[in-house]
Amino acid sequence: MIYFQTGSDKLVPASTQSLDVIAQYLKATEGNYEIQGHTDDVGTDANNLTLSQKRAQTVFDYLVSKGVNGSRLKAVGYGEAQPKYDNKTADGRAQNRRIEIVKQ
Repeated sequence: MIYFQTGSDKLVPASTQSLDVIAQYLKATEGNYEIQGHTDDVGTDANNLTLSQKRAQTVFDYLVSKGVNGSRLKAVGYGEAQPKYDNKTADGRAQNRRIEIVKQ
C-alpha cells in the first residue's frame, strides 16, 4: 500500500519506490484498475473526501508519468469512510492514510 502524512497529498519517499514497482507491473499486465484514496478521521468529512481524491490523483499522475496508460486507471477518493485500522491510535490513523490499487 501507499501511505501519506496527515493532511497531505504528497507521496512519502518510500512510497515512490513502491509505485515504481507497481508501475512496472501495470505496464506488463492488462486490465483496468481503480486507485482508491483513503484518509484517517482527522478533519471534516468534506475535507477528507477532497484529500482522498487528491491522493488518488497524485498516484494516478505518478503512474502515468512512469508510462502506465491512463485510460486503464481511475482515481477515486473515499475519504474516511472505509478505515481498515483503528483511528483511535496514531499507528491506526497512519495506516488509514493510504492508497489501494484494485483491479476492476
